[in-house]
Amino acid sequence: MEIQKPAMAGTLESSDAQVTVAPGSNGIELTLESSVMNQYGRQIKATVLSVLEGLGVQNAKIKVVDKGALDCTLKARVECAVFRSNGISAQNVPWGGVIK
Repeated sequence: MEIQKPAMAGTLESSDAQVTVAPGSNGIELTLESSVMNQYGRQIKATVLSVLEGLGVQNAKIKVVDKGALDCTLKARVECAVFRSNGISAQNVPWGGVIK
């Protein structure tokens, strides 16, 4: 899947994450800010990259501002931002079925 336009999902509330995606041309460019970077930074990065790989995203600029979100929340936010960037509506989207 290709990132068509900038899109965002999530909030900056505690236990959530705000994910912003934009078109890119040099592979995945990931920027990560997290209140738990020292403890979970590598796991957050691995989760985001895994979701992007599962969706077939190869070129994108991704910014994640994490406020202590669980893996399932991170997965949902990345998936939603990618779908929004492609203008895919809630209709006929296999929410939760794309990411295993």
